[in-house]
Amino acid sequence: MKPALILMSAWGAGSATVLLLAAMKGIPRELYEAAEVDGANSVRQFWSITLPHLTPIIFFNLIMGLINAFQVFAQVYILTPKSNRGAYDSAQTMVPLLFDQAFGFYHMGYASAISWLLFAVILVFTVIAFRTTRRWVFYETEVK
Repeated sequence: MKPALILMSAWGAGSATVLLLAAMKGIPRELYEAAEVDGANSVRQFWSITLPHLTPIIFFNLIMGLINAFQVFAQVYILTPKSNRGAYDSAQTMVPLLFDQAFGFYHMGYASAISWLLFAVILVFTVIAFRTTRRWVFYETEVK
């Protein structure tokens, strides 16, 4: 069960790759030319030019991946038979549990509590990620 879920999640990484490729195309070629004139090799160019310019996209992909990781529903719901979808199932995540409680057992209050907990967990992780951006995300327009 878990290998199939992991494979399905890895298959969905294409949008992040497309964003990274688009960001790489947006890095000005003049920066690389100036680095070559200064004597920087390809490794130094990667660490000094490419990676800093990709950090906003890496940050965006991190936030979207975090949110999507906590909201996995379709893969688990489709791949897990209804008889195995219990509280002790190793593939159980919060969203299918929420769905089962709300629409399978009609425990709307419990499902609402799960959804608020899911919101709080996603919020905490997102706030932590945003608080750390000053240390590792480079924006061209800001002066440090």
